[in-house]
Amino acid sequence: MDVETSIEKKNKTAAWFSAMRLRTLPLALASTLTGAFLAMEQHEINGLVLLFTALTTIFLQVNSNLANDYGDFSHGTDNEERVGPQRAMQSGVITEPEMRMAIVLASSLSLISGVFLLLVSPLAWITRGVLFIFGVAAIYASIKYTAGKNPYGYRGLGDVSVMAFFGILGVLGSYLCQTESLDLTVLLAAISIGAFSTGVLNINNTRDLENDQKSGKITLAVKLGPQKARFYHLTLIAIGCGSFLVYALMHFEWGWSWLFLLSFPLFSLNAFKVFTTKKSVDLDPYLKQLAITTFLFAIMLGLGLWLQ
Repeated sequence: MDVETSIEKKNKTAAWFSAMRLRTLPLALASTLTGAFLAMEQHEINGLVLLFTALTTIFLQVNSNLANDYGDFSHGTDNEERVGPQRAMQSGVITEPEMRMAIVLASSLSLISGVFLLLVSPLAWITRGVLFIFGVAAIYASIKYTAGKNPYGYRGLGDVSVMAFFGILGVLGSYLCQTESLDLTVLLAAISIGAFSTGVLNINNTRDLENDQKSGKITLAVKLGPQKARFYHLTLIAIGCGSFLVYALMHFEWGWSWLFLLSFPLFSLNAFKVFTTKKSVDLDPYLKQLAITTFLFAIMLGLGLWLQ
């Protein structure tokens, strides 16, 4: 193998990893882990169910990331004026047919993993059927965010989708697959994770606001404008912290189960930094910081409940 061929393969591999955006996976796993850890209050976690819940979530997130790369490139949103890191298709290393095949593969893996999850979960068949429908809807939503004609992410509905699928469905679905039952107060925890996840999207959209507006991608941040988008971010962080505090007051005795509070200063720092950072290009680090903080919140929650 000559040096030039080796470099081309290396660039292609790097482009695929870039397209999958692995840094978003901890955020996606936060919903799965939160639901499973809250189920720990009732009985021991089913490891096999947790494994397939995590795999399904990962495949869905990767599929969403690939479709987002494909959709934004197809609509001309990823161009030389974009503030964030260069996308995979934008770089020219990955072609449209290759990306379409990758989306089909990720969608298929999501579906297969989701079916295995439902089969290993101790659920009634009617519940499995309902969750299967929601799972298919999640796969469809992950593709239609920016891909295809009239994508909903270009009409300001991305925030609603993130709250619905990576917040409410993610946490409640994980909890339900572990417990065979549904405690509606878990919705408070689901809203919490959904708000933090939506906050990550809002940072991304606030960073890309000017270019999105020029390209016709009308995100909620574009509708709000840069200043109101930052106020919106403060609101999301406040809702995320407040919702889970209400859940904890309803369910937890004082002690190790409140260990999750150690993550709250990091959420507060993120809110402050995003609100006070005026240059769009300087917002990018706080996207990753909020994703990692949300994952850390879930881990601290699980550790605290285990120690309690």
